[in-house]
Amino acid sequence: MRKRLRSMILIMVTINRTNHHPTSFFLLGIPGLEAAHIWISIPFCLVYILALVGNCTLLFIIKTDPSLHEPMFLFLSMLSVADLMLTTTTMPKMLSLFWFNDGEIHFEACLTQVFLIHALSNMESGIILAMAFDRYVAICNPLRHSTILTITVIQSLGLIILLRGIVLLGPHPFMLRWLPYCRTNIIPHTYCEFMGLIKLACAPTKIPRAYSLFVAFITGGLDFILIICSYVLILRTVFRLPSREARIKTLGTCGSHVWVILISYTPAYFSFLTHRFGHHIAPSIHIFVANIYVLVPPMVNPIIYGVKTKQIRERFLKFFTE
Repeated sequence: MRKRLRSMILIMVTINRTNHHPTSFFLLGIPGLEAAHIWISIPFCLVYILALVGNCTLLFIIKTDPSLHEPMFLFLSMLSVADLMLTTTTMPKMLSLFWFNDGEIHFEACLTQVFLIHALSNMESGIILAMAFDRYVAICNPLRHSTILTITVIQSLGLIILLRGIVLLGPHPFMLRWLPYCRTNIIPHTYCEFMGLIKLACAPTKIPRAYSLFVAFITGGLDFILIICSYVLILRTVFRLPSREARIKTLGTCGSHVWVILISYTPAYFSFLTHRFGHHIAPSIHIFVANIYVLVPPMVNPIIYGVKTKQIRERFLKFFTE
């Protein structure tokens, strides 16, 4: 099987040396761990199933319970939809690669995957920022929370987040399509991503790299800065409360969101920085972290909110005990 796989790769490399725009790419998976792909696929598949079940259950609970039609839970439902789309964009092809050595992905499908992964990640960052704004208003200006975050405002924020992801990340697949690929069509990764394809190009890539860095800063970077600012203001308000019990109770309403921030941003920033500056980091480590980013947050987010949010926990238990 390994000899057959290597011969297929060599044939595809030979073909694509004469074609600057390949018809397909070939995903290698996790370099150096090809023999363990079948074993790696088991936890990956279980995590994917848990992400699907958890987010679908969360969406069902929020939709069917009118008492949960509040800003925090509406933003949470947006996050669940983005999580479902992100994992489904990557996991079916990844499992096909692990189980059947089916690493071939058509050029257009690869570009579509690049766009969806980066656009959905951008949208998730925007939703987490919107959730931070909701916590800021709820704690720092509680009397006006319902008048500031109305259904119309929430829908407008959701539309802005959607359009931001589409408009800013839309140029990515077009820039990749314009580049020639005369070196190889082999991608040492489990899915297509922007920087992975940029490294295969045999033309100057300064402009696409600069644009990618610019988008990353004005979205993920700026979002994170604004989230930090919102929590600085929240902490300032909390420490002005008269009693210790009141401070603990108020901070408890932010616990779930803080965990989501840490789980989402830590692997995202690690993956981003290693692509650009971590030249001495083993490729297998980088790819593992990249896979964690698209797998673990979608699985963990429903669990965090299900365990730490009383309304969702009670509705979940009621659903399974009736």
